[in-house]
Amino acid sequence: MTKNIALLATVSALILAGNANALEFRPYVGAQYNITHVNTQGLPTNVNMNSYSVFVGTEYNKYFGTELFYQNTNKWHKIINGTKVKTDFDAYGLDAYGYLPLGCDQVIAPFATVGIANYNFGGDNDDNGLGYRLGGGIQYHITNNIALRAMGRYVWTDKLEGLDHMSEFSIGLKYVF
Repeated sequence: MTKNIALLATVSALILAGNANALEFRPYVGAQYNITHVNTQGLPTNVNMNSYSVFVGTEYNKYFGTELFYQNTNKWHKIINGTKVKTDFDAYGLDAYGYLPLGCDQVIAPFATVGIANYNFGGDNDDNGLGYRLGGGIQYHITNNIALRAMGRYVWTDKLEGLDHMSEFSIGLKYVF
């Protein structure tokens, strides 16, 4: 009898706790500005590119969300040893976000993100491959619907010739419906 009561109490506690953080499905859209540092193999210079990203996503509750994005860079070019070198890229992919809302009002939320993207490089070396993305940042809810976020991200690339990894720093706004 005691085991049944303990089991019933445990199940009841889990159901009540689950309802407190039930799925909310709050879709959002947004845009951000990115600075990307591309670590190349064989070039005697740094490649720093500016880009923009647009994204759509869903917050499933205050702790978890997913996001689809598209990113496009400016055309980077530099003269190295008398030769003009140029490149650019665009990317699209999926990221998952884990949030940790802080404080009583929970308007500030540090977050971690992990994802995968397809990167298409153009210019002198046309190439296409996957990038594995890992990052973190902080989000500030200005209102219930508008949030400002800043993040840093590291991208490992796969099967992209002459490219080892990238570091990105972003700042952006999102509108939550």
